[in-house]
Amino acid sequence: MSTAAGRTAVPDDLVELGRVLSAHGVRGWVKIQPHSAQAETLLSSKTWWLQAPVAPAGTGALSRPGPERRRVLFCRPHGATLIAQLEGLDDRDVAQSLKGWTVQVPRSGFASPQEDEYYWVDLIGCWLYGENDDGQSVLIGQVSDMSDNGAHAIMHVTRYAPADGEPVMLRDDKGRAQETLVPFVAAHVLRVDLDGRTIVSNWPADL
Repeated sequence: MSTAAGRTAVPDDLVELGRVLSAHGVRGWVKIQPHSAQAETLLSSKTWWLQAPVAPAGTGALSRPGPERRRVLFCRPHGATLIAQLEGLDDRDVAQSLKGWTVQVPRSGFASPQEDEYYWVDLIGCWLYGENDDGQSVLIGQVSDMSDNGAHAIMHVTRYAPADGEPVMLRDDKGRAQETLVPFVAAHVLRVDLDGRTIVSNWPADL
């Protein structure tokens, strides 16, 4: 799959937005499973970067090549997936060989969100604060992932306790990181400060 496009300098702000499911049709098109709520960014992007999966242990592969740049000739929704025609792909077998490859787009290429709208990738890593029984702001933890339950977005928050210096991750009896789920809705999210990497909410800190 090496092309002149593949030798283009790789952006340092690539964000994974989907994954190749399979070939589509006989002309080298691919079917993409976008990560939830990221389809619009893929649809609007004129260039994708495709990254091969990590080689399984024991295959002898020492490293994987860097992502390869592909110009998007056509892309449209197909049920819950996307189908796309990419530059240089015109063979079904080659398209099928891309199964499992990730689809990435530079963060700098994202369209500006509307007021009070946020890209999930920007929320991941933010520190979430809630309220204790006295109504005081208390650290709940750090957003580690986002998902959608069909009605609204959900923040997956790894629990942390404040401490002198760095916050301390909370773990269960088996040593696993504790996690809580918090709806990302206006009723609970009071303020988002992306520059400060903080989200202030009224979510009970002890849930």
